[in-house]
Amino acid sequence: MPEVPPRVTFLIAGTQKGGTTALAQFLAQHPQIFISRRKELHFFDTDKYFRTSTPDYAWYHQHFEGSEGYRAVGEATPIYMYWPAAAPRIKAYNPAMKLIMLLRNPAERAYSDYIMERRRGFEYWPFRWAVRFERVRSMLSPPTWRRLHLYTSRGFYSQQIKRLLQFFPREQMLFLKTEELREEHERTLQRVCAFLGVDPFPACKQEIVFSHEYDPMPPADWALLQRIFARELDELERLLGWDCSAWRRQPSPGA
Repeated sequence: MPEVPPRVTFLIAGTQKGGTTALAQFLAQHPQIFISRRKELHFFDTDKYFRTSTPDYAWYHQHFEGSEGYRAVGEATPIYMYWPAAAPRIKAYNPAMKLIMLLRNPAERAYSDYIMERRRGFEYWPFRWAVRFERVRSMLSPPTWRRLHLYTSRGFYSQQIKRLLQFFPREQMLFLKTEELREEHERTLQRVCAFLGVDPFPACKQEIVFSHEYDPMPPADWALLQRIFARELDELERLLGWDCSAWRRQPSPGA
């Protein structure tokens, strides 16, 4: 248990390249929601903060100064959903923590992640080979690189959800499709407000917060990812009661 009362009541915990930056910036406009100004605090996935049985939350809490009086206080670090050690640490901090997960078509998420790493200068392999040898590269990479190149691994959402369910009840989790935030913007924000227990969202201008255009995925690479994620999509539909049929169809160029 934390030495001081938890200040943070919700986390945007996943997924990377799923729209977490956009959601955090939209929620920051709500008068009853406090979002840390710095995104991706990487607190619960960083071992150095948990070397003892009584973690020091001082560094974490300094990012929430001024949050007194807000009905919901949170931050967005999308690796929390994926990182195995994060869930028990979050529960120890605040057993009542609410978790929001934006899930993107895992094939599109993998390709977007790859493009990001290419632009950052951390990737030089062709996509199809980076995907095929992902696990080997991760094992052989130096520690500082082991969070990179996890293009398909991060997209096996059902495994991550089942792990979270070992620590938190289902009613403390909200799962959204990335396209819902884009295509059903107002309705999705109101769902988030209801989940967080704040008043309905005031009028909020919809805008693209963070987006890059890039060439569409080659059909052969899409077919490869569909083979990789076929069973995962089936399991995700069963687990969440979703219809993921649209995720099985490659978007047409420019869509």
